Amino acid sequence: MRLLKQVIGIDVAKNELVCCFGVLTEDLKINLKSNGVFKNQEKGFLKLAKWAEQHLSDRTEPFFVMEATGVYHEKLAHWLHQRAKNIAIVLPNKISNYARTLEVRTITDKTASEAIVRFGLERTLKTWGPPRSIFREMKQLTREREQIVSERTIIKNQLHAENSEAFPNPRSIKRLKKRIGLLNEQEKEIKRELEQLVKADQELSRQVANITTIPGVGRLTAMVILAETNGFELIQNKRQMASYAGLDVREKQSGTSVKGKPRISKKGNRYLRKAVHLPALTAIKHCEQYKGTYARLVARHGIKMKAVVAIQRKLLELVYIVYKNNTVFDTEYEEKRKALLNNAEPLESSLC
Repeated sequence: MRLLKQVIGIDVAKNELVCCFGVLTEDLKINLKSNGVFKNQEKGFLKLAKWAEQHLSDRTEPFFVMEATGVYHEKLAHWLHQRAKNIAIVLPNKISNYARTLEVRTITDKTASEAIVRFGLERTLKTWGPPRSIFREMKQLTREREQIVSERTIIKNQLHAENSEAFPNPRSIKRLKKRIGLLNEQEKEIKRELEQLVKADQELSRQVANITTIPGVGRLTAMVILAETNGFELIQNKRQMASYAGLDVREKQSGTSVKGKPRISKKGNRYLRKAVHLPALTAIKHCEQYKGTYARLVARHGIKMKAVVAIQRKLLELVYIVYKNNTVFDTEYEEKRKALLNNAEPLESSLC
């Protein structure tokens, strides 16, 4: 029977790759042919390639499909790309949502790889290409800075506790202050390196300048968002953007007896959520448009943090739109849109 598609699904972990090979035939049936487990290192990659050659047919081009699991999938993805293989990297929430539709009661690495295969066989896959090296470097630097900021917060709390004691130790206080000074210098160094990277790329520098026209969004925020999304490589619309950041709303409701509170999923990139938190507060304080939106949302449900999260999502979606459309933020966009709608109404009534 003729093959329509063949896929190797890979569930990537820190130390191993759990693989499953499956095919889609012309009668639209999915057949899972074989499973294998390999080390997540170059020797394991070679064994994986040899195992794949034993099962793959030359009648259709195979796809290697995997989730974007932190950084553990990157070595394999680059290794396969260097050997001209078709690779598809899928957002984890897509796979998890798809897996819920399958009749699988026990979740293991093997069943996860089988779900990835089925997803790859049923869906249209977008071929992955390595992100630009500048986004990779930016991600390394922005995450290093985030670690420094977190460490500095811990040390500042320790310094506050030491100063608040009845008998503070001067030597401890001196060491804590010295560590804070070192972390401050390292953060400044990272910021300088980030600016140098962006300025060296004329197109990226222009995009960052466009993004910073959005109220509350500064250069560092723009860099973090671009770094964490690889320039929105895997993002195709606003809903995916919100879902990737874990700002998508989840609600459970059934009949009259089950009605859960709507909550954000938080099943996404925490660095993105953190990056837009302070910009959202700034936008609410200084931008009339967001100040009005915030007040309206608080008046509706009375929960301030819920309104702040809504502004976070709006800002993240705006960054995506500005970047994709290669434009700047227009503060009068809503007024212009309303004016166009008002002008269109008399015309419609006259046509009737």
